Amino acid sequence: MSMSVGGGGGQGAPIMDINTTPLIDVMLVLLIMFIITIPIQTHAVKLDLPVPNNTPTNVDPVFNQIDIDFLGNIYWNKQEVDEPRLLQYLKTAVALPTQPELRLKPEGLARYEVVDKVMATAQQAGVTKMGFVGNEQYAN
Repeated sequence: MSMSVGGGGGQGAPIMDINTTPLIDVMLVLLIMFIITIPIQTHAVKLDLPVPNNTPTNVDPVFNQIDIDFLGNIYWNKQEVDEPRLLQYLKTAVALPTQPELRLKPEGLARYEVVDKVMATAQQAGVTKMGFVGNEQYAN
């Protein structure tokens, strides 16, 4: 039984692999240097905000609500009205010194044509403040 330990001519041969440890150390140092020298990016949006007014206002916001049911009936502040009467109410509201907000609340089954006609009447009267109420019921 014989055993061969350490090969014959390979012991004194130079190692052909490059030592990458110093290269990795240099790369890490360079990375840290770049991170330190990069300026901090601040994402700020400059807005000119209004000056806060701490005086309480005694005027409550006035609004008028138009309801439209599934039969096509139009209600002005819970009172049923027809289109000419609605136009008269809208023109009266627009003529006020501060135009009140108009809230439009159609039912889920209301016909689009009726809602469109009411919106066209409001535009014809000159309403500029108009919003939809009750849209959260259509979220699901």
